[in-house]
Amino acid sequence: MTDESRGIGGTIGPPWSVDVLADLHAGVLDDTDAAELWPLVNADPEARAILDALDATRADLASLADAPAPRMPAEFAARLDAALAAEAAAAFPRAQGAAQAPQQAGPGDAPVVDLAAARRRRNKRLGWAAGVLTAAAAAVVAVTVAIPNTAQQPGTPNVAAPTGPSVGNDGAGAQALVGKAIGVRDFGPLQNEDRLDACIAAAGLDPKVRPEGIRPVNVGGKAGVMIILTTGKLAQFRLVAFGADCGPGNPAVLFDKVVGEK
Repeated sequence: MTDESRGIGGTIGPPWSVDVLADLHAGVLDDTDAAELWPLVNADPEARAILDALDATRADLASLADAPAPRMPAEFAARLDAALAAEAAAAFPRAQGAAQAPQQAGPGDAPVVDLAAARRRRNKRLGWAAGVLTAAAAAVVAVTVAIPNTAQQPGTPNVAAPTGPSVGNDGAGAQALVGKAIGVRDFGPLQNEDRLDACIAAAGLDPKVRPEGIRPVNVGGKAGVMIILTTGKLAQFRLVAFGADCGPGNPAVLFDKVVGEK
């Protein structure tokens, strides 16, 4: 147990209290006490050894501030990206429309543009596109309901009926499904994860990158299953849709596109 009074208002001299030396080293003693103690402490080898140890400890702690932060494990980074994207999709649903092609500069275009204004125009176009795609999807559903199902004729291949939201043959409109599909594991016509893994392997995709979401989609009238893969970039995803007949040696990829921030 240390003697905190040793060297301050008590007997002047060794052995010095570690608490007193720590206070002296930290500069918390008043100027009068510090001026009295420093010459005595510097003349004591044991006290100097303790002060040297305190110096080394301070240096070690200071070096931690300059040390590079360790990289976040890829698995947690992917989950964080997915969670942020889902929040963004829920907060800004109008921005989840089809990706727009970059506009080509015309001869009369100014060489410098207002970046904020350009982003506002882009978001407006994305919202307009989302509305068009929603209306188109509603029209497809209405036509599907209006036309009665025909009986399957003998010899007709057993093709899975399309289920899930309708998207274009090139995946147009699929980006709008990302927010609600994160965390979903609906294998649709593929029925289970083993069949999906076979499709992933047939398409040459990295099996270590596990889908953040799985859901059935109707791709231009064809039954399919869309998976959502992270790309390593914030709020950017790779959307891949497989046909219901995919499997070993037959990837049957209906579309493969990257959406989100570039």
